[in-house]
Amino acid sequence: MTDLRPADGVQPAGAEARRPTDGTDPDYPAVRAAQADRAAFDVLYRRYLDRVYGYAFYQLGDHHDAEDATERTFMAALRALPTFTDTGASFRAWLFRIAHNTIANARRSRTRRSVVPLHQNIDPPAPNADPAGLVARAEELRRVLDAVADLPDDRRQVVLLRFVDGLTSREIGQVLDRSEGAARVLLHRALRDLATRLGG
Repeated sequence: MTDLRPADGVQPAGAEARRPTDGTDPDYPAVRAAQADRAAFDVLYRRYLDRVYGYAFYQLGDHHDAEDATERTFMAALRALPTFTDTGASFRAWLFRIAHNTIANARRSRTRRSVVPLHQNIDPPAPNADPAGLVARAEELRRVLDAVADLPDDRRQVVLLRFVDGLTSREIGQVLDRSEGAARVLLHRALRDLATRLGG
């Protein structure tokens, strides 16, 4: 299994940046640029800020906690970036692994658990939309979001990583420290559990 935890050491200034050899990850050019010049990390930060924040918010349920976890994730990624190498894991999976660990630490350090329903962040409908259709859609969406929120933690995470953040089964496995096959099985069980909860 690929170790995606960031190392504590920072590569000395002027040291040659490590060059990923795979070349299939679209983030590698930006990673190489950021390894050579820390200011170039801005490209990766902007690319993944909303996704990491969304993942943190869905997991923590609080805007402020999600902002803190997002900041800590990117700070840890920036510190560890010189040690990132192509070991079979994409940069995206590596970053979400850092986010996963940061969120787990945030949960452990909480003294209280505030839960904000996921459906509070849904965009308002268009002004000329069909009211009956909107009511039916809103009710169905509420049911789905409530069912996702009621899933066990690992199943909820796999659903969010797949359908909200768009990670592949391989990347989900890397984030959750499981094999690709185990991630697929977990996703299958989560979807089956959701279908049962939704009466389907």
